[in-house]
Amino acid sequence: MLRRAWKPVLGTAVLVGTPAYLYYSHYRKPTRDTFNISMKAVGPDGKRQIVTQAIPLLTKDEVDGRIRQHASAKSVMRPGGIVWKSTTAHLSSNDPIEDANSNLLIERDASDLSPPGDYLFFAVMDGHGGPHTSRVLSDVLIPTVAMELAMRVNDPNANVNDRGLIQKAKSLIWSPSTPSSYDANPVNVANAIETAFTKLDNQIVNAPLEILYHAVDQDALKKKLIPDLTKHPLATSSIQAAMSGSCALLAMFDTSHRNLYIACTGDSRAVAGVYEEGSDGQGVWRVEVLTEDQTGRNPNELKRIQSEHPADEAPHVVRNGRILGGLEPSRAFGDSRYKWPREVQEVLNKAFMEPKGEALRSAPPTLKTPPYVIAKPVVTHRPLSFLPLPAPDAPHPKSALRFLVLATDGLWDELSNEEVVALVGGHLSGLRGTVPKAQLPSLVRTATGAAGVEGKDKDRRGQREGAWAFEDDNLSTHLIRNALGGGDVEHLRKLASIPAPHSRRFRDDITVTVVWWEDGRDGQAQTEQISVPGGGADGQQQIRAKL
Repeated sequence: MLRRAWKPVLGTAVLVGTPAYLYYSHYRKPTRDTFNISMKAVGPDGKRQIVTQAIPLLTKDEVDGRIRQHASAKSVMRPGGIVWKSTTAHLSSNDPIEDANSNLLIERDASDLSPPGDYLFFAVMDGHGGPHTSRVLSDVLIPTVAMELAMRVNDPNANVNDRGLIQKAKSLIWSPSTPSSYDANPVNVANAIETAFTKLDNQIVNAPLEILYHAVDQDALKKKLIPDLTKHPLATSSIQAAMSGSCALLAMFDTSHRNLYIACTGDSRAVAGVYEEGSDGQGVWRVEVLTEDQTGRNPNELKRIQSEHPADEAPHVVRNGRILGGLEPSRAFGDSRYKWPREVQEVLNKAFMEPKGEALRSAPPTLKTPPYVIAKPVVTHRPLSFLPLPAPDAPHPKSALRFLVLATDGLWDELSNEEVVALVGGHLSGLRGTVPKAQLPSLVRTATGAAGVEGKDKDRRGQREGAWAFEDDNLSTHLIRNALGGGDVEHLRKLASIPAPHSRRFRDDITVTVVWWEDGRDGQAQTEQISVPGGGADGQQQIRAKL
């Protein structure tokens, strides 16, 4: 009886247990770890209040995937044996990301009478108020600078103000080369870059006004009748690019004349690592800051802005480190709220926005004598003293610029100049693994060079304890990882897990480009040609030109 009774029971257990096992093993998902953040939300009474929100915690592998998702690396061998290498990576906080970047190699034509060499351009853009202005700049900023410079090289007396984009492009590509020392003079090149930046911003800011001007006849103008321009094919794109804004940071390597130019509009930053060999044979990385943070916290910028407006506005042009109390960068493309007169903003609002039930953001209350924000860059020049590379059996220079970091302010909010140079220098020296922060200065020695002007809120920077992580092959990804926590994996996972828009309270968009060079004559450097069409946020381009 017991044996006969056992069989049905066993059979029942198997029949019931099998579906249960299948359910738990195939249908029940493992519970993801969470952590809490405080955030503002509208309560039942309609008032904003602080609430606690549980955030799913990404795994280490998921974080690695996010950090490396938009990373790229390029290298190119140039005449003389030098290999130029670069990496770029970005990590968004805003959705969509408001940063952008671009680069361009212009190879001198063989018939050019100037010394052999190239123009290598790299740029990062930090947008705000939307991605519209930064995306425009990623497409046209570098070509605009190249075309402006090309025209002046080919004809220093050319009327560059009256020639359009097509004519500039023709000048760049097809104009006959003539002996010229125009671009050998750093003052001339700086003026060309400044003009290109300013003219491009004028085009961005004036585009909606041009559309309005061509749409209004004299009779309507006398009657103050404002047309509905919402159906114009360029209405949306022009008003968005003008009203949002973007900082821009551009580096131009002129290897023909052995010059480096850095043009900064806004609060992105360029920092170079200069390797110096000491008398003891030990190397030191000198930290060279090549830009100033152009914000209201910068005393130089505050003085400039106050000098450009009536004395009675001096106490109000910058409040709490921000222009008219609102915008942090004091120089930017777009940002027409700070450039158009109030009356112009009201007219454009009626023409471009009101017919579709929308509205432009109103002008700052204290706006009286615009513009308060300009796009004219500050251009810094440094000689590339390591060019041409010395013969293998010749003495090498004791001091040479070895790398350049261009990054939007999201990186500098978290890392200092010295930390960035040590992280890159250590990586190039072959350092790998997890390194305690207190130990890195003894492994990678740094010295202070040009310090720049700090315009950021230092209180936001990360803790000085913990560890750095040397685990990424891509230098830009390496810097982004360490900005978010580095070897503190738990902190890294949390910071990378917070989704938009809540993440903006904890970190900004980060875009980083690192450029460095190697001696490829020994055959050790791995190279690939830069030849990818297009542009955009990750644009790569190559152009042959007669300059």
